[in-house]
Amino acid sequence: MKINPLRTLAALCLLAVAITVLGVTASAMSENGAGSRDFIAYWAAGQQLVHGTNPYDSVAMLRLERTAGFDGDRPLIMRNPPLAFFLALPLGFVSSKLGMILWLLVLIASLMASIRMLWILHGQPNSRVHLLGYCFAPILACLMAGQLGIFLLLGITLFLRFYKSRPFSAGAALLLCSIKPHLFLPLGIVLLAWAVSRKAYRILAGFGFALLASSALSFCFDPRAWHQYAQMMNMAGVQEEFVPTLSLMFRLLVDRQAAWPQFVPAIAGCAWALWYFWTRRNRWNWMDQGLLLLIVSVGCAPYAWFTDESVLLPAILAALYRAENSNRSLLPFGVIDGIALIEVMTHIQITTVFYLWTVPAWLGWYLYATGGKGAPTGEVGSDAEGGTSASALGFQAGSIPTSGPGSSSQDELLC
Repeated sequence: MKINPLRTLAALCLLAVAITVLGVTASAMSENGAGSRDFIAYWAAGQQLVHGTNPYDSVAMLRLERTAGFDGDRPLIMRNPPLAFFLALPLGFVSSKLGMILWLLVLIASLMASIRMLWILHGQPNSRVHLLGYCFAPILACLMAGQLGIFLLLGITLFLRFYKSRPFSAGAALLLCSIKPHLFLPLGIVLLAWAVSRKAYRILAGFGFALLASSALSFCFDPRAWHQYAQMMNMAGVQEEFVPTLSLMFRLLVDRQAAWPQFVPAIAGCAWALWYFWTRRNRWNWMDQGLLLLIVSVGCAPYAWFTDESVLLPAILAALYRAENSNRSLLPFGVIDGIALIEVMTHIQITTVFYLWTVPAWLGWYLYATGGKGAPTGEVGSDAEGGTSASALGFQAGSIPTSGPGSSSQDELLC
């Protein structure tokens, strides 16, 4: 029997991921396992909420985190808005050790559900390409750090799965994306334009309902949450941090002391996204053009970490399926993901320039894999025609715009 080297490599990667996940779980069960991960910020915020105190209080957060084994001089503070309290609140009722184990189990369950739904969206093919999703480097980094990226992935996947059959539920699922809204600015604007043009008001109603429910929950536990959040962001020193994004690179080139250049790529991305949608509004498909838009949204975000790139898994898997169907080589993905996995496994800090290249690389892989073939099978191609290629960005070949893991270091605040 002929052995396929790529399948062998994929099997080895899956084995390595399984071993890593088991190692992370075992580490979480140790005395100081929770204190060495970003998860500790969510646990401390939950503890503060349950006891009716400020979840953005750096002094109280540091005191709580040290009881869980955190040994840094500055606390890891949850920078997510109060809309994310529904995720942190349950952690206030358990110890840091038990909370870490439950958090990992929920992350793994969310990942498994997302990959299965994406497999269904692609027509449930007989191939096992979807298993490569477990080897996606940002996913592994997210699990190791106990970060929120997989919840963002679940929100996007639920929307893609149900926006036709259960629009209200699909809109409500987008609440998971609102915990890091800066990652979805171009996509959010297009989603609003698409919903209005298609009269998909049930999606907007579902999102609005979930937003109100989350806001009511945060108000019940902390009526001054938004004021406290604004105070924390003003003192957090975000402008002085190095965040490996193309937006920060643009700001450093223009004026490192000013904040506004960091938002220019996002503004440009929103303008391009509206044009891109409007010229394709009659054949818009969220599993085709929408996935390209997702990558661009993360690429031009003013603030993002490598773990946030977990949300790109729908685009990565779509590209893998299309490459397989068109007999394109999967080697480019193997090289890109392999290098990223090496960075994750060798514990290279996500606050370094070594993660600047990843989003452009995922975009390059998506454009290469999709070519001009369009949606491959099943749900993907059910309501649209035409495909996504380099020219689909609205530029000639060779002129694609460039603007758009582990735990963060202990002297950095958390987003």
